[in-house]
This record gives sequence, C-alpha cells and structure tokens, in this order.
Amino acid sequence: MWTQLDNFLHYLRTERVYSQNTLVSYRTDLSQFLEYLENREGSSQVRLDMVDTGNIKDFVENLFIHGLNKRSIARKLSAIKSYFRYLKRMGIISANPALGISAPKLDKNLPVVLDEEQARKLMELPPDNTFEGKRDRAILELFYGCGIRLSELIHLRMKQIRLESDYIIIEGKRKKERIVPIGKYARSALERYLKIRNEKIRLFMNPEIVFVNKNGKSLYPLSVQKMVKKYLGEISEQEHLSPHVLRHTFATHLLDRGADLLSVKELLGHSSLSTTQIYTHVSMERLKNVYQHAHPRSGKDV
Repeated sequence: MWTQLDNFLHYLRTERVYSQNTLVSYRTDLSQFLEYLENREGSSQVRLDMVDTGNIKDFVENLFIHGLNKRSIARKLSAIKSYFRYLKRMGIISANPALGISAPKLDKNLPVVLDEEQARKLMELPPDNTFEGKRDRAILELFYGCGIRLSELIHLRMKQIRLESDYIIIEGKRKKERIVPIGKYARSALERYLKIRNEKIRLFMNPEIVFVNKNGKSLYPLSVQKMVKKYLGEISEQEHLSPHVLRHTFATHLLDRGADLLSVKELLGHSSLSTTQIYTHVSMERLKNVYQHAHPRSGKDV
C-alpha cells in the first residue's frame, strides 16, 4: 500500500511536475488516510482494491468530528480522489471508490487586500541603508508590483530578470513561464538591491539566485513569510497576513484602475479565469464601501 503511494508521488513529480510543497501536502494527506485505514482494520496489510466509498466517507466524517475546517477537508479529499484516479488508470484497482463523493461546500471568504495608501506605506518601511533593508524592499516591491508568488520569488534566477526591457520572466506552477512587466518603483528597488548584492558576489554559494541572506545562501520561505508579516503588521490590523496578501492586492488594484480580467489572469499565471474572478468580487465590495461612505443617498451615517 505504501509502495503505491511512493509511486503516485513519483508520478506527480515527474509527469505532472508538481512543486515540492504540493508533493509534501499530498504525502501528508494521503498518509493520514492510509493510517486511518490501517487503524480501522487493525492491520498494516490493507488492500487498496478493498477500499470502498464508505471507508472514504467515514474518514471525512472523522475529520469533521475532530474539528478540521472545511477547506482542509476539501484538500485532503481532493488528494484522495487524485490518488484513486491514478490507481484505476494503472489497473491497480478495478473501480474508483472516490467517485461521486462531494467535497464540503466552502464559504467564500474574500481575500485580504491593502488599500493604495497602505501599500505605499509598506514599501517605505524597510531601511534603505542596509543589505537586508534593500533586499526586503525589493522583495516587497516584487510581491506588490508583479504579483509574484512566494515560491516563484524564492527560486527567481538572475537570467529571469530583464531590467533593460522592464520585465521579468516568472516560472510558475508546473514550470509554466509568464512575462510580467516591472514598474519603475520595483525596478528601482531591485537595481539598488542588485548593486549591493553583486558587490558581495564572491560570498554567494549560488550566484544565480536573486534573493539571498547576508551569508549568500538562498532564503527560506519561512524567513520571507516572517519578514513580510512583520512589515504588514505595522500598517494593518488584519489577521492572516502573508506574502499572498500582496499578490491579492496587486490583482485588486489592477482591476480597481480598469485592467481587464483576462490580462490580470495572465499576469497572475492562473490556468483558469474562474480563479481570477474572486478579485472582481473584492473590487465590487470596495466600490460598495466607497459608495456607502461617500454618497449622500447611501442611507449610511458617516
């Protein structure tokens, strides 16, 4: 049973080109499911071809009982569905027991976004007289100015930066490349950082990596998350602050200023327009808020 899981993860890595973070999530979620089956049967020799729809539904119900949120349950169920589709395609099982099992309906929480004044203040927070300050400002500018994902930023290479042409090449999910223009503020911050970075090039273990620490080593995602959260906490009282807030803000501000949805989709690297459409709801909520606070006939006291 566990050998088949390893084979499935190998397939996702080599054939589907899933990221390491996604592979870790799949392993964690599927391991939890397989361990549940072993504990339920009291045996480590559970046969995958004996797993039925009831086993999967019982597992999902158990997750609810233990208080897991709907989004996490939906993610685990998605991993299980993918796993059994793979097993069926490989001829390991004759029928897919996950067919017809619906994921819990998710509440549509709108993304947290900054307003333009908050974004401006955020960009000015990192000090401009230290290596770390210049680097952090460049990182914040790329998050907000290019809508880059954390994983994309961590793996950004020098060859992907085309400052002479005012764009960067971003390698997104499943190694899909997209070209994103870089504005004057992000370009200026990046140039200042690269100047001091290049002066220390002899210290770098990997000179192709754009963003490094003071010892020349690649940044860890957690260190970038902590840095961004620290600065966001200085300008916002919102909860759940992360680098993705700046990606949400990038998309929302583009739509606020008249960008079309299809262009925003391409800039974000979304494979489906439906994923991008959440930002139209954010923009509409912001418009409603402006109307309620500004129009004399809105019926709202201000």
